[in-house]
Amino acid sequence: MDFVEEYTGHVEPGGPAALRTLGTLSVAKLSVGPMNNNAYLLTCLATREALLVDAANDPERLSDLIGSGPDRPSLRTIVTTHQHPDHWQALGAVAGAFGVDTIAHPDDAGPLPVPPDRTVVHGDKIQVGEVELEVIHLRGHTPGSIALLHRDPGGTPHLWTGDSLFPGGVGKTTLPEDFEALINDVEHRVFDTLPDSTWFYPGHGDDSTLGAERPKLHTWRERGW
Repeated sequence: MDFVEEYTGHVEPGGPAALRTLGTLSVAKLSVGPMNNNAYLLTCLATREALLVDAANDPERLSDLIGSGPDRPSLRTIVTTHQHPDHWQALGAVAGAFGVDTIAHPDDAGPLPVPPDRTVVHGDKIQVGEVELEVIHLRGHTPGSIALLHRDPGGTPHLWTGDSLFPGGVGKTTLPEDFEALINDVEHRVFDTLPDSTWFYPGHGDDSTLGAERPKLHTWRERGW
């Protein structure tokens, strides 16, 4: 697997992974599958234990991302951010190949091809080696959509949002009440509690920061999507 080490948050379909190193965690981002899903490999720098956010597609490319040499990280966990099939096409293959634990919210566990070894709810913690991730439940895109928050010791929070938050808007919803639930959760559980410097990583497309998106919240709510 080739890596681009000047991290911008942009990856090309079929192209190299993007790599960045935080204070205690490395982040590798890869675009996989026909819907250009983002998969993220988070590796604790102290222990080399790793967690994969969304085994979305292309199990061979995900295996290449993890690597095969003696210095490869030890994949321990796969977190599925929500139940939509484009986010778990490679879940069974990767979980089986690496013998890892799988995690999802209970409200989205039913449709997954692999029953979660652990279910998590809002406020739960997930360990990646010595690094702790906080679960944020964002209801609306699906009933059990979750985001993962890493509070980097350097001061900048990092947030993996699945399909609940993108640059330019919240995730797709079907009913007005689903949109209302999602925009409320995103506003109160994300924007009201985290600083503008927070860098977020969506399930498709480029990254952004909360500061870049905060001025648009009123527009999102008014337009209804």
